[in-house]
Amino acid sequence: MTISYNWLAEYIPVSIDPERMSKILTAIGLEVESMEQYESVKGGLKGLVIGKVLTSDQHPNADKLKLTTVDIGGSEPLQIVCGAPNVEAGQMVVVAPVGTTIYPSSGDPVTMKIAKIRGVESHGMICAEDEIGLGTDHGGIIVLPSTLKTGTPAATHFHTYQDIIFEIGLTPNRMDAMSHLGVAKDVCAYLTHHDKKELRVKQPSVNAFKAQNKSLPIAVTIEDKVACKRYAGVSITGVKIAESPQWLKDKLQAIGVRPISNIVDITNYVLHEMGQPLHAFDADAIRGNKVIVKTLPDQTIFVTLDEKERKLHATDLMICNEDEPMCIAGVFGGIKSGVTNKTQNIFLESAWFNPASIRKTSFRHSLRTDAATRFEKGVDISQTVQALKRAALLIKEIAGGTISSDITDVYPEPAVKNEVAIKYHYLKKLSGKNYHPDTVKKILEALGFELLKDGIDEMRVSVPFSKPDISIPADIVEEILRIDGLDNVEIPQAITITPSVEDDIDGKLREKIAQYLAGAGFREILTNSISNSAYFTEQQMKAAVKMLNNLSIELDVLRPAMLETGLEVIAYNHNRKNTDISFFEWGKTYLTENEGKYTETPHCCIYLSGNFTPTSWRNKGAAADIYTLKGIVEKISLMAGVPSIRFEAGEAEGLSDALHIYSGNQLIGIAGQVSKKKANQFDIKQPVFFADLYWQVLMALVLRQKISFRELPKQQPVQRDLALVVPKQTAYGAIDNVIHSQRIAKLKKLELFDLFESDKLGAGKKSLAVRFTFLDEEKTMTDKEIDSMMQKIIGAIEKEIGAEIRK
Repeated sequence: MTISYNWLAEYIPVSIDPERMSKILTAIGLEVESMEQYESVKGGLKGLVIGKVLTSDQHPNADKLKLTTVDIGGSEPLQIVCGAPNVEAGQMVVVAPVGTTIYPSSGDPVTMKIAKIRGVESHGMICAEDEIGLGTDHGGIIVLPSTLKTGTPAATHFHTYQDIIFEIGLTPNRMDAMSHLGVAKDVCAYLTHHDKKELRVKQPSVNAFKAQNKSLPIAVTIEDKVACKRYAGVSITGVKIAESPQWLKDKLQAIGVRPISNIVDITNYVLHEMGQPLHAFDADAIRGNKVIVKTLPDQTIFVTLDEKERKLHATDLMICNEDEPMCIAGVFGGIKSGVTNKTQNIFLESAWFNPASIRKTSFRHSLRTDAATRFEKGVDISQTVQALKRAALLIKEIAGGTISSDITDVYPEPAVKNEVAIKYHYLKKLSGKNYHPDTVKKILEALGFELLKDGIDEMRVSVPFSKPDISIPADIVEEILRIDGLDNVEIPQAITITPSVEDDIDGKLREKIAQYLAGAGFREILTNSISNSAYFTEQQMKAAVKMLNNLSIELDVLRPAMLETGLEVIAYNHNRKNTDISFFEWGKTYLTENEGKYTETPHCCIYLSGNFTPTSWRNKGAAADIYTLKGIVEKISLMAGVPSIRFEAGEAEGLSDALHIYSGNQLIGIAGQVSKKKANQFDIKQPVFFADLYWQVLMALVLRQKISFRELPKQQPVQRDLALVVPKQTAYGAIDNVIHSQRIAKLKKLELFDLFESDKLGAGKKSLAVRFTFLDEEKTMTDKEIDSMMQKIIGAIEKEIGAEIRK
């Protein structure tokens, strides 16, 4: 939110310097994010003076230069070399003496120095328009009226405007501070409390408002009384559309609003002054002299001021005349009824529209106007007519109009103020401060609250319409704390924390796994749950949760899968030459089921790309691959207490050569290399490996595990190696399954330690070297026992796999 210091100061009865104003705004919860000097002309024409050209002679060494003497009110005239074709003796001009810094309309600032031009000294410059930022004309020097006095500062003549602009971080609930008057009320409340003075905002007077005639009455009908609870209007005839006066343009430009014409500028001025959006119609375009507030059939075509055809939704609230729509209520005007240079009569609108309705319409048509932003946060329904009168008087003053109707104010069901009761002990408990009841009353009354009940231990107040977010006692505590100053909240000497009695197994396991992954060189990422529907397949989108009021075109769906948001981060890093990626993430996916039910599923994800082991002077870096990924997943499952997992080939969206991860018959996740098609979608050139563990399923297995303890074995394990020749297409997993199916209790570990391929083995053959680890915890095993188990294993492999044993 942009606030002008000059503008704000008009409503505060005492003078406050900008620095203190900044501190007050931050203290009352309107954090000042920036405070910058504004100048309508860069540099403010500082140092530039009005001078009179006394002489203008030909330069002795240049045909196109003049040697002038200029009186700027000093003891001696200045000798200035000038190249302008229009310089003549007797002219009043703008002079930049030596030492003055000028700010051209384009280019860098220039500080005047004594210069020798073609052998003659020049003590300054006679300025053209573009040389001092007043315009773009460089055809000649600026020639001023002869009545001006030499030595007068140029800023005085050109009436440059200077201001201090505050950018405040406005939270969504603070609609009351979306105007200069709203902010001024808070500042006055703060000063009343801290400076012990009864200060009230200097409200602009509307007492002079009255209908001068009743020649243009326009009837108003509200058909949708939920979307529009109040609608007021007034007719003004004989207006003259023209450029706004300089003071009005200066104020708007200072806060970043582009002046358009006097009528439009006045509506924008009142919007930023009072927070009430207004709309001016060309009254001659209102057929039947009737304004009807209603919705229209779905898909009705309407052309807006930007000349775009828009198809209306059945819930879009419209302002219509007797025959056709004129305006999308609270959002954007129509091309036929807008104010133009030919407009002579206007109908001025001030209304209260339902925030939810305006927000949906605004997003639906991608029309994020200042008016829509105000309406969707809520406006003060009690000031609808006040703002209308203010604007009408300004139009009468600036555009020369005649107020030609009484105010039409349609208000079917007058709003009722919220009432909130607060107990003093609750205030003390929540704020940590013991406020005197009189202090509380004064703060609330200064903010516009009305005291309804004043008890010994409790008070009841009615809430002003400008603060619709206040509905519970905690809101009242916040208001008191704000005005007392959020920087005055006392910090206690000690903080008492009651530890949770619940055993947070989920949190502890996450922490344990995160510590392991961080130690292994991984970095944790946190990606946005809101994603782009373009990333996902048609099948995924069938069950996706779509955003109704998305913040941007790209962020329009709650992610149905984790892979895509992780790939965004990987692509971001790759584009910045960070190609070695080891990431992990805990996140959630969202799906919709039948009957509008939604599911939220937690995941633990691993992302690998580039080198997993960095290159050093001793070792060559090792690239991450599917086996690296499997090892990480196995380690995580082991740490979770789910040691027996297996990988089986399967399919998964976005992965090639995908693996399904099982514990028993329970699918606990997927893993694999990201497919080229999916990687190309994010412009990723190098391989990416991804694992997705279904955290909820994993936790269910963890909770079923029973922790038991036993004595460490006293015996030493025994190892045997076996080399198998098998067809190339045989997966090691098949051998693993066959061996485990023999249920040999003393076989404690099985691992593949070598893979060899050669034509010497035979066509289409490969050799796998497998290491077996046996252990009998009761006694030392004999060779005979071990050989017996190995023969059982060899027999099963030869029969089931067709393997040959290499000697």
